[in-house]
Amino acid sequence: MKTSRYASTRQKACHHCSNAKAKCDRKLRCTRESTEQHDATMNNAEPHSPISVPDALTPGLERELQTGFYATGSQPGLASPVRTVPSEIIQNPPTIFSPGDKGHIPSEPGSLSFSDLDLLCPINVDGITTRWMNPYIPDPGQKIKYYPDNVMTFIARILKSYTAIATRRNDILPFIHWAQMKEHLSSSPLTTCLSLIRMCQNPLPGSESTASMIIQREMEGIMDLHKSFDHLSLLAAFQAYLIYTMVLFFRLGQTPNNGTGLRQAMINLQELAHASSRHGIVCTADQHRARPRWEEWIVTEAKRRTLYVMYLFDSLLSTQERLPTYLGTELEGLPAPSNKFLWRAESRGDWERRYNVYLAEWIDRGLAIDELWPFPPGLDEPGICKRRERVDRWLEDIDEFGTMLYAVVSCTHGG
Repeated sequence: MKTSRYASTRQKACHHCSNAKAKCDRKLRCTRESTEQHDATMNNAEPHSPISVPDALTPGLERELQTGFYATGSQPGLASPVRTVPSEIIQNPPTIFSPGDKGHIPSEPGSLSFSDLDLLCPINVDGITTRWMNPYIPDPGQKIKYYPDNVMTFIARILKSYTAIATRRNDILPFIHWAQMKEHLSSSPLTTCLSLIRMCQNPLPGSESTASMIIQREMEGIMDLHKSFDHLSLLAAFQAYLIYTMVLFFRLGQTPNNGTGLRQAMINLQELAHASSRHGIVCTADQHRARPRWEEWIVTEAKRRTLYVMYLFDSLLSTQERLPTYLGTELEGLPAPSNKFLWRAESRGDWERRYNVYLAEWIDRGLAIDELWPFPPGLDEPGICKRRERVDRWLEDIDEFGTMLYAVVSCTHGG
């Protein structure tokens, strides 16, 4: 039988292109059709937006808070269960930018292992946990330091900016290493914190008390469980608790004098600092002028930076309470913040090369934090010149965190 003349279609365009009177590429699924279906899917999907107070602090969420929505659950990566955060608050994992502002966390799959770290603690950590007692029970060895008003204003503005960075999540804080956000992402107290505090970015009038209650419940959970954390989770808990405390002060209007428990929070924070530091705050290899493992260096550098921020915040709160502030003599001998090349290194090979250069430049030892303090009595002129030369060399490669710290100590102590 003869085939019909019109058995083969003469259609030159698919349905979508025909309706649009546009040229069709006649593929199995043309470009226009795919694009229109993608747009339709996107238009029908629920819009994604950052967490804000109107979304987070709904009446339903407040009812959950009053009935105890922080259910205990098991999460991988921690030594014990942690309190989970409601889905209304945590919708997505934190987006943290890389040290170089490239919009990503450097990726080196399978290269980081934070087990079996060889660390030590060469300082008297008991002086950290009892620091809050200094104004009430003075230690004969303690030295009062006097911050000029403009320096205290500078400290407040810098710490307030850290809080803004954390709540807006548009950059990484200078005392958190990018590798911490890569490892144990789903279960770290720190990543929970960075998601939770998003609700404090633009709090509505009257919502502060509910936001404070949510944050304080999470802080209580950290204190309940911190003794069972491994060393990496304990560092994350220390950093998270510090951020929570600064958010309460700078974003939610709590002060040590208004009966909100902020002073008790600082006591707890110093306990976490003590526990984290006791597990090791310097690398054992550093004591022998050898190169440590990258993971060891990451943990100890992040601990020290967090510790220095805590001391600045403690001084700010003491000034608010009109209490004396004291020099952190218990930290004597700890390294000053590292140079920016080591802190921002994105691969093990890059970091190891940078560290070899560091060892060659600092043959005796790196700059210690107490070398930024006032000159000790009896230091002769050659000793003063040598210290200034070491500080100048340290200043050549520091990042913005080291610059901030130097500005505080230089304007306070001189030198």
